[in-house]
Amino acid sequence: MRFDWTDLQLFVHACEAGSMTAAAGRSHLTLAAASARLRGMEEQAGVALLLRHSRGVRPTAAGEALLRHAHAVLGQMAQLRGELALHGRGALGKIHLMCNTSALVQHLPPLLAAFLRKHPSIDTVVEESASPLTVQAVRQGATDIGIASDAEDMAGLQTAFFCKDPLVLVLPRGHVLARSRSVAFEQVLDLELVGYSASSALHTYLSLQAAQLGKPMRVRANLGSFDAMCTLVEQGVGAAVVPAAVLGRGSGNGWLTVRPLSDGWAKRSLVLCAPMDLVEAQPAGRLFEFLKMAARDEESLVKNM
Repeated sequence: MRFDWTDLQLFVHACEAGSMTAAAGRSHLTLAAASARLRGMEEQAGVALLLRHSRGVRPTAAGEALLRHAHAVLGQMAQLRGELALHGRGALGKIHLMCNTSALVQHLPPLLAAFLRKHPSIDTVVEESASPLTVQAVRQGATDIGIASDAEDMAGLQTAFFCKDPLVLVLPRGHVLARSRSVAFEQVLDLELVGYSASSALHTYLSLQAAQLGKPMRVRANLGSFDAMCTLVEQGVGAAVVPAAVLGRGSGNGWLTVRPLSDGWAKRSLVLCAPMDLVEAQPAGRLFEFLKMAARDEESLVKNM
C-alpha cells in the first residue's frame, strides 16, 4: 500500500467530520478529487474503509485500524518537520502537546506563557485534539504530553490533575429547559444548537457522545468564538454546550441561562498525561512538572479562599 500524506490526512478528516464534503474542504480538494482518493485507498487496501450513509460517512472496523495508524504517522511526521526546523535555527528543545478545546482556549495559554518565559531555549507545538485521540497519541508516542478528560482510560500513563472543566448548557432567557436544575445531553439533542468550530476537539467530543446516543446534533451554525456562540444563543438561534470556564462574566448578563449537564462525562476534570518513562530532565518533563505544580498551587488557592 502506498498511502501518501494527503491520503492519510484526508481519511482522518473524513472520519472526524463524518462528511466527505467537509473532509474535502479541510484538505483543500474538490469533492470529486477527495472521493477518488478515498476510493483508491480502499482499492489498495482491498477492503472497505468507510461506510457511506445518508448523513455522511463513518469508518469500518478496518477504517478504525487505519485511523489509529494514520494519527500516529501524521503525528510523527509533524514532529519530524518541527525538529528539523528547530535544528535549523539552533533551538535546544521542542515539546509537542495535545489538548482539548477548553484547555487550548482557556486554561493553558497563561501557564504556557510563564513556562516559555522561564525556558527561552525550549519551543512548543500545541495541537487541539479530542481527548480519546490525545490519550491514544500519548500511548503511541505521537505526542510528548496530553491534556485530556478524566473520563478516558489512562492506565499505563503517568497522570496528574490539571483543572476542573465541566461542560454546561447555555440557553436563551425564558427557555423551557431553564426550569430544570440540570439537563441530560439526550434532551439537548432535541434542540437546535449553536456549535464551536466543526474542526474543533469540542465539536468532535460532543459528536461522539451524540453518536453513542444514536442521535445527530442539529447544529445551525459553527463559530470559532465562544463569545459569538453566546451572542447567537441570546438572539434565540439555538442552545449551546460550552466549557463553564469560558463563560466568565458573560453568563451573568441576564440574557442567558446556564444549566449543568447531568451526564457523568460532562462533569469532567482535565488531566495531564505522559509516558511513564518521561523524566523531568527532558524538556517535556519540565513542562509536565511545571503544569502539575501550577495546578496544585491553583487548587490550594481555591481551597483557602
